[in-house]
Amino acid sequence: MRILAIDIGTGTQDILLYDSSVAVESCFKMVMPSPTQMLAERIRQATREGLDLALWGVNMGGGPIAWALEGHLRAGHRVVSTPEAACTFNDDLTMVQAMGVQLAAARELPLGDNWLRLKLRDLDLALIRRALEAFGLDTDFDGIAVAALDHGNAPPEVSDRLFRFQHLRRAVAARDDLYAFAYMAEELPDYLTRLRAIAESGGQVPMLLMDTGPAAALGALDDPQVAGRRELLVANLGNMHALAFDIQNGHIKGFFEHHTGRLTGPKLESLIEKLCRGDLEEKEVFEDGGHGSYILAGAGAGRVPFLSVTGPRRNLLRGSVLNPCFAAPHGDMMLTGCYGLVRAFGEKVPEWREEIQSSLGEALP
Repeated sequence: MRILAIDIGTGTQDILLYDSSVAVESCFKMVMPSPTQMLAERIRQATREGLDLALWGVNMGGGPIAWALEGHLRAGHRVVSTPEAACTFNDDLTMVQAMGVQLAAARELPLGDNWLRLKLRDLDLALIRRALEAFGLDTDFDGIAVAALDHGNAPPEVSDRLFRFQHLRRAVAARDDLYAFAYMAEELPDYLTRLRAIAESGGQVPMLLMDTGPAAALGALDDPQVAGRRELLVANLGNMHALAFDIQNGHIKGFFEHHTGRLTGPKLESLIEKLCRGDLEEKEVFEDGGHGSYILAGAGAGRVPFLSVTGPRRNLLRGSVLNPCFAAPHGDMMLTGCYGLVRAFGEKVPEWREEIQSSLGEALP
């Protein structure tokens, strides 16, 4: 079985070509710049060269590309975008127009030597296939799995932060484990517009979509120091978002999500301790600029259990009094989310479960 697993973050896109017929440590992998970083650099280059921009494609991850676009507009250059691509910058297109972006249908996008046309998308399978083919690798896959953070298309009167956290709460209320955040393409809620755009780029093979934080948390459970523990706290410290789960016997008892840039090591320790006591209030996190917290019945053991940490900002807890384990499943921290994606495929597609478990080892209950 061959699964192409791609974890799309703010800084990198981490790619695993999982093949159950070989030792998992020998599967081919790449850690490359994220799509938003790649396109942001092309926009900055256009700014330096004095070019105007014509944008098309679909809704994708923002961050660096949005900041680069703002700089391009401040420099006095023109930007014309299709509505589909413009949703990258704000689901409310009146806000995009207020930035100075002109909207136009694809057939009306300007052409000419002074215009740079850029296609916006998170998933470029053709590019990934070319990279794999350059090394003589087979690019036929039994499945494709992609992780990306999706705030969702919030109604105009609802905070994006609150809307995303409401989605996370609903997922856990329906199923209180990390698989709650995994969807086959046909199961995606309509409001997860970024993941839906990725799914539409996936072709005809079975496709699984998952949020980045839970995918990394699930993959961290494959670390031999973490596997088999009945009580643990798993934190993914991404470049933009920090998400931590209190897990007992495989069941989520509480979690919080904050913006990593607002955290220090001591503040993060305090949030974790409150989560484990069961007294971390949603408004405390939200009013500090984060998303929120959710405590389920039976939470509040009062002590911090075994702490597993992953993600590019994991150094926030280096040297912490909480004595974290920096998870590196199958020997590679950067592929943590990809291993979580493969695990999720085994859960969502029962006929693949035994083969995946045989390859990766038994999962936690």
